[in-house]
Amino acid sequence: MFYVIVNPGSGSGRGYYTWKKLEEGFVVAGLKYQVATTKKAGDAKRLATSLIEKHSGDEGPIKLIVIGGDGTMNEVINGITDFDKIVLGYIPGGSAGDLALGLGIKVGTDELIKRITEGKVLRSTDIGKIEYKHVSSTYSRLHDEKIETTRYFDVSAGIGFDAAVCEEALSSRFKKVLNAVKLGKLTYLFIALHQIFSIEKNAMDITTKEGEHLHLDKAIFAAAMIHPYEGGGFMFGPNADYTDGIFDICVAGDMSVPSILRALPSAKKGKHFKYKGLHELKSSEIHIKTEKPLWVHTDGEVSIKSDDILIYNSGFKLKLIV
Repeated sequence: MFYVIVNPGSGSGRGYYTWKKLEEGFVVAGLKYQVATTKKAGDAKRLATSLIEKHSGDEGPIKLIVIGGDGTMNEVINGITDFDKIVLGYIPGGSAGDLALGLGIKVGTDELIKRITEGKVLRSTDIGKIEYKHVSSTYSRLHDEKIETTRYFDVSAGIGFDAAVCEEALSSRFKKVLNAVKLGKLTYLFIALHQIFSIEKNAMDITTKEGEHLHLDKAIFAAAMIHPYEGGGFMFGPNADYTDGIFDICVAGDMSVPSILRALPSAKKGKHFKYKGLHELKSSEIHIKTEKPLWVHTDGEVSIKSDDILIYNSGFKLKLIV
């Protein structure tokens, strides 16, 4: 039995049509399936939790297929209560596609459907976890009904500028227009360019598990990368390995607007660390404190601001059949 969670609105409706193609694949292969669709923020998480609770006593793994964007996948992994019980298939349907880029998924939908119907575990990826040690009363424009103080992620987690871009993108009408013409990845670039000119710099302290400490009087953002990409293909962690249990950490300090504008295109190819003000760290755990609460994201999903967060490797692995 295959269980499918579909975000029909992902990619301006492409999620629905992708599901119909997968359904055809199930029918042709004579496989049993059940499907559930999301309607609002938090649905994918609730559906995943309900599925695991209902089938926790079943023998063998639960085969769960997700059709949607990075945000849908983030909700699903936050609904998984037993990672050993799940094998997961993923068909990208959103605007950013950073997980697909990081996994090296370059095949078309038809090939992904073939892999999914075969149901073989092909790889596994690390799962990170973030703890909000302190939260503000400021919530994002789109947030879950219940604000959690911990959250898993499978691509990246960040605080500051990159999270502010994600927060604006969550409710951007511009994003919907670009998705409709299959240019959704440009959403993050255009929003980033807009925000650069009003960027806010704050003091930031970062401490790794190994005791390495970085203090910046003026910082723009810090991102812990499991995969190389975030924000629609920016390679902030060019050497990130999603199996090694270590985050590649990109920190942007006091950079001028011209410097940022020069570095940003280089980040598309992972060549940005050559610019002054950018710092690269590696660790399985980092503690970040900031001068004031800033937006925080997990896989591009933003709920709250915080000035004190702990990011670490959860120790769990997500088994994938794509």
